Amino acid sequence: MQNNTGSGRPFKKRNYKPLIIALSIILIGAIGVLSGVPGVEDFDAFDVTILPLMNAVLNCFTFVFLVCALIAILKGNVTVHRRFIYAAFVTTSLFLITYVSFHYLAASTPYGGEGFMAGFYYFVLITHIILAAAIVPLALTSVARAWNMENERHKKIARWTMPIWLYVSFTGVLVYILISPYY
Repeated sequence: MQNNTGSGRPFKKRNYKPLIIALSIILIGAIGVLSGVPGVEDFDAFDVTILPLMNAVLNCFTFVFLVCALIAILKGNVTVHRRFIYAAFVTTSLFLITYVSFHYLAASTPYGGEGFMAGFYYFVLITHIILAAAIVPLALTSVARAWNMENERHKKIARWTMPIWLYVSFTGVLVYILISPYY
């Protein structure tokens, strides 16, 4: 299907669905597999406990970029919105690299808190994990619809994607803060 972009050039929509499905399965599957991996023994090239801090910093940047993207689109500035979304994708991708690296290199860290804080931690962690898995296909679909200039369909899915992605990036930082004393 071809559309006109307004520049006089024809625009051909692309079918990103197979790529979105493949990337979602690979990323979610790899992270799921890593959750059961005990970690590399005798790894001493560097202190791997720096990686969770990097994860939190990258999640914090993602959150800030998403807030800026949201403000930009509410003001009608699509170009600035797009740039902040791309920045959020970059920091999220870097997060995935450091997250996978840490969980490959280190054993899982148990939460040591008790009582209300343990319940709060596990609620935040479980909702974070479930929504982090959901955000992969949501974010990829949102950007694919924008690339295909399907603006109305993009807006419909972005209304779900943005708050979920904001929640996931914010709770990623919160999970780090809550478990960091136990590393």
